[in-house]
Amino acid sequence: MDLKKAYYVDVTGIIVKDKKYLITKRASHKIAFPNKWTVPGGKLEPQDYEDGKADTNEGHWYNICENTLRREVMEETGLKIKNIKYLTSLVFRRPDGIPVVVISLFADHSEGEIKLCPDSTEHAWVTLEQAKDYDLIDGIYEELEMLDNHLKGNSVNKWEKTQ
Repeated sequence: MDLKKAYYVDVTGIIVKDKKYLITKRASHKIAFPNKWTVPGGKLEPQDYEDGKADTNEGHWYNICENTLRREVMEETGLKIKNIKYLTSLVFRRPDGIPVVVISLFADHSEGEIKLCPDSTEHAWVTLEQAKDYDLIDGIYEELEMLDNHLKGNSVNKWEKTQ
């Protein structure tokens, strides 16, 4: 394997309920962005596809990002989600130097009550305006803004820095 081409793949999701967005505060022990507010998500793992039957005869698994997001949201918050859609993507380097590709999605809350995992210490359902009051990971506010514009009937444009 060429380590120059190796990345973690993360999938995150903005969860929508009653016109508000779920944000969670990362625990202090997290390597990347400790104590910052963000949206639920996590790493693609082999179990996200190997535990299920391949979708093609050649061994391809489809909807892998959606399946990963469902698993991560359930693990981190105890919620079920539906209507998963693509929003944007990004790359960053963790403090330990590992590059991470993040696929940012959005989804509707389907059912369940918040039960945070140990990697998150707090949660809030916020409007776009209320999100400004939280110490969000850089770029998350703009993702919320993109989605807010989309939900108001506007097209989803590319990510741009606004704050």
